[in-house]
Amino acid sequence: MSTPLPYPEHLRVRVEEYLREIDFLPIAPNERDEADGTQGLVEAMRYSLLAGGKRFRPVLALATVEALGEDPGRLLPAAAALELIHTYSLIHDDLPAMDDDDLRRGKPTCHKAFGEDAAILAGDALFAEAVRLVCEAQTGGPAVQIGILSQISRATGVGGMVGGQFLDLRDAGLQSDESLRRVHLLKTGRLIGACVECALVLAPPAPKIAATYRAFAHELGLLFQIVDDILDETGSEDLLGKPIGADARMGKATYVSVHGLARARDLAAERHHHAHALLDQIPGATDDLASLADHVAQRQN
Repeated sequence: MSTPLPYPEHLRVRVEEYLREIDFLPIAPNERDEADGTQGLVEAMRYSLLAGGKRFRPVLALATVEALGEDPGRLLPAAAALELIHTYSLIHDDLPAMDDDDLRRGKPTCHKAFGEDAAILAGDALFAEAVRLVCEAQTGGPAVQIGILSQISRATGVGGMVGGQFLDLRDAGLQSDESLRRVHLLKTGRLIGACVECALVLAPPAPKIAATYRAFAHELGLLFQIVDDILDETGSEDLLGKPIGADARMGKATYVSVHGLARARDLAAERHHHAHALLDQIPGATDDLASLADHVAQRQN
């Protein structure tokens, strides 16, 4: 593999600036007045949303639009919505009823900082505000807005992130290699796939090219989860910003527990190679997409 490309910081910065400018309170003065007293909820939402990170999912959405030959700024509202949804999932995953984590990105988790009740509501509100953001700020007209909302809802519902989390909590991944793949496809892969799908809604290419983008997203989602499992076994707590070994302590099925560390690393290398091979089949400027695949393969946090 050639020298890894640098992370597309120009896209991350655009996402970060957009997220910081989001005003979660209603726009209409009368509705804003009626929402008085909810500032503590907004504080909890912003605490988790603005905790930093590479903004991988929204950057992936913008990089896909860029590769399709469009201005990435056209998809900024939907890209931000994807980050709001990802943040909501992290808040809820950290709850005592789920993964029971105390740290996230080196800071107390939302429920530790604000209480379980506020954390649950902050996650709920982030999802709702993501929908509002697409409806009110995403350009392209109703067809694009509905198409993006359809992709996001499919990726996060029973056939996506939430369904995958449910299966994971029920130890469904322990049943077989295929069940492990399916759990992680739903829990992690579908939202990563939605980042690419939202770009395809905004700027649809020829069907064959669209299929190649989807195949790339599939490989990227698998790669992300395999590396995540490896880091939970071998990573640095300081770099990860949370305790390592949580999956093993909870008896969860991971690519490392099922295949062993050496084979998990081989699987990650295979997915990384396949992702690059697919990008070679896509016309246009795909360097930022390639850099995201490199980042996932080599990330330490």
